[in-house]
Amino acid sequence: MFLKLFLAFTLVPFMEIYLLIKIGAQVGAFNTILIVILTGLLGASLARLEGIKTMTKVRDSLNRGDLPAEEMLDAMLIFVAGVVLLTPGFITDFAGLALLVPRARYWFKRWLRKKFDDWLEKTNGKGGMSLRF
Repeated sequence: MFLKLFLAFTLVPFMEIYLLIKIGAQVGAFNTILIVILTGLLGASLARLEGIKTMTKVRDSLNRGDLPAEEMLDAMLIFVAGVVLLTPGFITDFAGLALLVPRARYWFKRWLRKKFDDWLEKTNGKGGMSLRF
């Protein structure tokens, strides 16, 4: 786990800097900065819209007496997308914008659920706590 975090916090910034330099050499420094700012603004407005839609779904689920687990996972991913969009760079902006698209978020949620289920199975198999009721 430490190695994955180390690589994420070292390789991603280096790749971002490399891309910023390469794109800046092609379109100019000012245009590169403008693109990064525009993607951030676009992402912030999309995050706001998706967040409002998701919170409306949460409220509707609660009013029906349902547990809004799916909607809460959406809300968490939208929050993560907003945080990632605050980081200047093209890779992080792409990742953040992808998390704001409902269809891409659906596939990412499926992947997360599979990872979580695998973790639970591994934990339960080794004498860990069971989270099943």
